Amino acid sequence: MIPKSKSLVWFRRDLRAFDHAALHHALRDAVQDGGSVACVFVFDTAILAGLPRDDRRVRFIHASLIELDTELRKLGGGLIVLHGAARSEIPRLAAQLGAGTVYVNEDYEPDAIARDAEVADALQAEGRTLLRFKDQVVFEKSEVLTLAGGIYGVFTPYKNAWLKRLEAQPDSIAPWPIEPYAAALAPVPLTPLPTLAALGFDDGPLPAAAGMRGASDAFESFLPRLADYGTARDFPTLDATSRLSVHLRFGTTSVRHLVRTLRQMMANGAGGAGAPVWLSELVWRDFYAMVLFHHPHIAQASFKPAFDAVAWEAGDAASALFAAWCEGCTGYPLVDAAMAQLNTTGFMHNRLRMVTASFLVKDLGIDWRWGERYFARRLNDYDLASNVGGWQWAASTGCDAQPWFRIFNPTTQSQKFDKNGEFIRRYLPQLSKLDARDVHAPWLVPEDELKACGIVLGEDYPRPVVDHAEARQRTLERFAVVKGG
Repeated sequence: MIPKSKSLVWFRRDLRAFDHAALHHALRDAVQDGGSVACVFVFDTAILAGLPRDDRRVRFIHASLIELDTELRKLGGGLIVLHGAARSEIPRLAAQLGAGTVYVNEDYEPDAIARDAEVADALQAEGRTLLRFKDQVVFEKSEVLTLAGGIYGVFTPYKNAWLKRLEAQPDSIAPWPIEPYAAALAPVPLTPLPTLAALGFDDGPLPAAAGMRGASDAFESFLPRLADYGTARDFPTLDATSRLSVHLRFGTTSVRHLVRTLRQMMANGAGGAGAPVWLSELVWRDFYAMVLFHHPHIAQASFKPAFDAVAWEAGDAASALFAAWCEGCTGYPLVDAAMAQLNTTGFMHNRLRMVTASFLVKDLGIDWRWGERYFARRLNDYDLASNVGGWQWAASTGCDAQPWFRIFNPTTQSQKFDKNGEFIRRYLPQLSKLDARDVHAPWLVPEDELKACGIVLGEDYPRPVVDHAEARQRTLERFAVVKGG
């Protein structure tokens, strides 16, 4: 076996230097053993290869790594940044440094699990060890089970059990301190990170303020609005959501820190009615991560196998409808505005994620996997577990999904959640002259009134690609194969 005096912390989706489980355990062990700890991040070519050159997430990661390196240097260490296949780069670096142990935080995605198993095997073959720690969720894998010892498939009882377990085990959200053990950090020569161009990506604006500072500022900005979150979160024109999902995705904040802060506020009577609603959203993250871990097939197939019998639209007509959806050219303003928001910013409001997903699946009859893959390319906060969970919820194919016969009406959703058309006009300026009544359904407006607003349907804005009432009937017929299932 290789001596434990040197170790390596492999950062992945945990880009921070505080409340970090793997870093804490590595440093504490090193202090006890009189050893040292090096830190590394790998721009993994296996992941980067499938991304477009203008991917905003790579820019976010790059900026976050600059901050992380700075913070680690303040503590006496630094960050080694590599560009290559992580499966080979990590064992190679461990050998180069003489590190006996590599510390990582768990990742629950199927590809990540396979990668980590391969790295563990390569390390073990050389007498080294890969140690994994829980960090990106509060409760993982089989920590929250039914009374019969089974896996939950419905959210509400899972949430109740989750909250009960947290009440019984408050140390589950205790912080993992870094500074008391920072003396064990190994200094790293000051070397510039690989440039975005060297990585094969374009520079450009960040999708959000990056790094730990960006996460902290977003959280502090959100807290004064927390009390109204439960009601205001459904309206895309309001600045009512936390904007922390991208920070949770890349670990520039700690979910334990968020839950600790929230629970302390609630204990002190702060946070109002919105606090428990937002806490539920954090529990959803754990739920979907748990479901994906136990049912990895859901990344490619329905959670409920019976729904794989649903026959989705196919061929050129389906491809054309999908392209119209991707490009925000369906003729349904709220759907198109939401897709414009996604395409131009990489962000989409959660209510609109439900509306656009429902429209693709239940109005256009397109396989939910097409939409999931498109969101995977576009969302700044893309997370496989949550994205698949959300898409299968909308498609009625997942665990605890909406019933298959519940079909959002895109026009009434628009009238309810963007009543005055502010969001629509922001992203569809060609409709800016339509009043609050007409902006939700331009095809119902007389032609002369449209012309007075500078709009010719089919030229300035598309006609609806489907009739919702007819599409609804086709969906009911499509899902008849699972009726009663």
